[in-house]
Amino acid sequence: MTDEPHGPAEAVDTVLTALADPTRRRLLELIGAQGEATATTLARHLPVSRQAVVKHLAVLDAAGLVSGDRIGREVRYTVRPAALDSTARWMASLAADWDRRLAHIKRLAEAAERDSRTSHDDASRPPEQPHGRA
Repeated sequence: MTDEPHGPAEAVDTVLTALADPTRRRLLELIGAQGEATATTLARHLPVSRQAVVKHLAVLDAAGLVSGDRIGREVRYTVRPAALDSTARWMASLAADWDRRLAHIKRLAEAAERDSRTSHDDASRPPEQPHGRA
């Protein structure tokens, strides 16, 4: 029913923008729970008009999160998980990058602390006496 965003970064941006609105997140939850739903049935569960629901569904559709299939006079919406999966993979990759960076910083801090302790221990020891003199 809609064109998909062109590149991976664009697709993630579109999904995140669509999910930024709590009404759209709720619509996605409702459709997922029901398997499929029309704008009319979805509007019954929300404090917005059917027309507002249709506009929100258009944003979700443009982001590739739902698809609408016309059956007679109704449009039945279903969740399309591919865009969510792709965004989740991007987020997991981003989290893994941060985990690696933080682990590297931790290793550097621990090494600096060990070096500091070693330097402090060396400085607090009395100087060694030359051997053979009394």
